[in-house]
Amino acid sequence: MSETIEVLEQAFRDLEDGSAMHRPRLDFYAPCEREDGYWRWGTMEGVWNGIFAIRMKSDVMTWPVDDAGNWTADKYCVEPGTWCGLVMLFSARNGEPLAFINDGVIQHMRVGAGAGIGARHLSREDSRIVGMIGSGGMARTYAMAIKAVRDIELIRVFSPTRANREAFAREMAGKLDIEILPVDTPEEAAAGADILASATDSMTPTIEPSWVEPGMHLTNVGPFEFSEAVLDRVDVAIRQGTGGLKLAESENARAGVASSPMAFIAGTPEERRRLPASRPHPGRDAGSADFNDLVSGRARGRETQEQVTFYYNMGNQGLQFAAVGGLVLEKARSAGAGRNLPTDWFLQDVRD
Repeated sequence: MSETIEVLEQAFRDLEDGSAMHRPRLDFYAPCEREDGYWRWGTMEGVWNGIFAIRMKSDVMTWPVDDAGNWTADKYCVEPGTWCGLVMLFSARNGEPLAFINDGVIQHMRVGAGAGIGARHLSREDSRIVGMIGSGGMARTYAMAIKAVRDIELIRVFSPTRANREAFAREMAGKLDIEILPVDTPEEAAAGADILASATDSMTPTIEPSWVEPGMHLTNVGPFEFSEAVLDRVDVAIRQGTGGLKLAESENARAGVASSPMAFIAGTPEERRRLPASRPHPGRDAGSADFNDLVSGRARGRETQEQVTFYYNMGNQGLQFAAVGGLVLEKARSAGAGRNLPTDWFLQDVRD
């Protein structure tokens, strides 16, 4: 995780002089075999340190509401329990195809590392307690990343399923060598936390404004976890970077549909009604400053112990896959891991 944080931060900094670049996330929706779902194809791209990456994912999306009223975004490929996401790497120096990498672990690590970068630059240096909402893969890498940048002693974790939060506590206490306490309510997780992280797939806010305490640092995974009312309690808000393309909208091209920053949508008007309606992503515009504004001094960060800070951990996604994908490629080569595919399989002598 510490290596992931370092390559990501350097890649973000290199956006400043143009030695890094990215194309924000863009999604494509089409009707699928389920009457309560839609197929989604998502891509994002970036280049850094001579490596170009495109991340692609093929998801059947549904948006179920459980018996307790929790509204989430679920996904799978082929059948529940399997997923398909690929990172393709190319040399930006001579165009050579370099690698195909499953995106699951990279996805968790790069998002977690973003939360770590935000905590390093915005949380109080004496932060010791984390409140974690969520107990899945993202929550695990968030815990790893925050522990990598702050001397964390205790994590209180809440998720709706007791078995999941207890499994998180057992596993991550062993990995991080700190106390992790599963709690019965999200309020208990938030109470007294120096850093409050929401790492869920929720389509609705996961914390209440009254839980925000002076000196807290807040961060998210999804665009809907923090409401406008919560963000009104924030003194300093920093966006990671650009998260979505701003394109002309129409009935078939819309920003904010489901959890997509920008999406092209196929299907009849009746089929399109399966999709959650377009709505604002509150955190995206919570602050006008981004990471490079912060580290360059153009924007102010935390200046007092009492300020509440917020790092909107979305944006620069394509660049993240170039940076972390390049790191994985280097490590795989050093370890002799993976399968070598002949480059000439991917070259042709007929001009396209």
